[in-house]
Amino acid sequence: MKKIRLLIFAAFAASAVSCSGFLDSFPSYAVDTSVSVTDSVAIALTNGCYNPLQSSNLYNMRIWSLDIIAGNSEVGGGGGDDGIETVQCANFAADASNAFALYIWRSPWVGIGQCNTVIRSLTGEGDQTSESIRNRCLGEAYFLRAHYYYLLVRLFGGVPLLLEPHDADDPTDVARASLSDCYAQIISDCQEAISLLPVKSSYSGSDYNRVCREAALCMLADIYLTWQPESHYEEVVTLCDQITSLGYDLTQYDFDENFGINADWSREALFTVGYSGSTQYDFWGADNQASWLSTYMGPRNSGMVAGAYGWNQPTEEFMEQWEEGDLRKDITVLYEGCPSFDGYTYSSSWSNTGCNVRKFLVSHSDSPEYNTNPADFVIYRYADVLLKKAEALNEQGQTEQACEPLNIVRNRAGLPDIETLMTAEMRADMNTAEGQEWMREKIIHERRMELAFEGHRWFDMIRINDGEYALEFLRSIGKNVSKERLLFPIPLTEMDSNNLMTQNPGY
Repeated sequence: MKKIRLLIFAAFAASAVSCSGFLDSFPSYAVDTSVSVTDSVAIALTNGCYNPLQSSNLYNMRIWSLDIIAGNSEVGGGGGDDGIETVQCANFAADASNAFALYIWRSPWVGIGQCNTVIRSLTGEGDQTSESIRNRCLGEAYFLRAHYYYLLVRLFGGVPLLLEPHDADDPTDVARASLSDCYAQIISDCQEAISLLPVKSSYSGSDYNRVCREAALCMLADIYLTWQPESHYEEVVTLCDQITSLGYDLTQYDFDENFGINADWSREALFTVGYSGSTQYDFWGADNQASWLSTYMGPRNSGMVAGAYGWNQPTEEFMEQWEEGDLRKDITVLYEGCPSFDGYTYSSSWSNTGCNVRKFLVSHSDSPEYNTNPADFVIYRYADVLLKKAEALNEQGQTEQACEPLNIVRNRAGLPDIETLMTAEMRADMNTAEGQEWMREKIIHERRMELAFEGHRWFDMIRINDGEYALEFLRSIGKNVSKERLLFPIPLTEMDSNNLMTQNPGY
């Protein structure tokens, strides 16, 4: 196993992308990192940092599958052993041999290795890049390294901190760093990214999917809500306001422009994973350029979309959470009696739960085959920023002020101001402990519905009240779960290949 891991790091450290679109996963030629780093070399090396985001191990499957583990949905699929690794995790019965844990562990390390190569190359003696390209590429690398580590620590706890490219004579046995040290590094990288990255409006054409400053601002706000949030609420509000000041206005954006083929031009998106739908790559391979979401979530045997494997079926409990008149419902889910999709009338018989996810589906005209879906996946968007601000304000006891950003999100969804749901007594004095707790539940609910199936629900659940919210909710829907199981097991292959690695408690 040690040899395999060395080969992975070496392969990605020596490779980069230089095709017509920077999101093509594999290069038409490799970059020799011993040569002088010019602008074109720096860009090619940096492009390689994005590769793991596109994989099925992360945003093409495993990240959105976390909604299944969070209880928003069931696996569905073809039954039997189809998705058994996700079923085990959703039942909190996984062990160190679980394939879901293994897959979601692997890709971040590949991305971290490539980011380390970029950072060393652009801060070493061989750097001959222009200031603008150097700053941008470094900003991208710092952001993506922070993002990959941020995924790892929330899923597995403290992990080894590898901040230099892997050399052949480096030890392969590396101990886990403390959670505190990991977050200190993640925050430092994110702050570096903010200082270096350009704003999104400065990008155009094939650079649309590159990381921008507001993406880094959004991620740092998310980190602060997760790690020691009590000391960071004021900073979260400031970060969210900085994003708003860059010209974002939710009243000008439609909810549905973040999903399916529309996501390729979303004005609300801050950070996206791009796909081209190119068939020159193997759909099942690591270099796949087609989005899996429509193929996997289309109602099984319906013919509604290409592929239609029937995964990620919303639960009855989730469907009961929709408020009357919520315009997001018909965009987010398919259910008996819902509006048709691409001329297809939905039948509840196509799902074990009677429902399917709709928001990521792509029509046959936009993706005629199962492996031709070019739809981007939005990781961070502006509605999320407003809900973060509302949460941070409320947690500071500023419940009345929290209504404003929350109402912007609700109003776009066709829902009334949150104050209309309050009692007259509460409206008269919102800034009480009772008002704060009531508002806390409303913000959690709003995040669940606004961001459903986008990979946020699990991370929200485990961060709120230090995981106690997750335990209470999961037990309420019949899950037998302990707090130890809110972390995934360190994969057995990693335990076998790293003598200093320790297993998470409970596995």
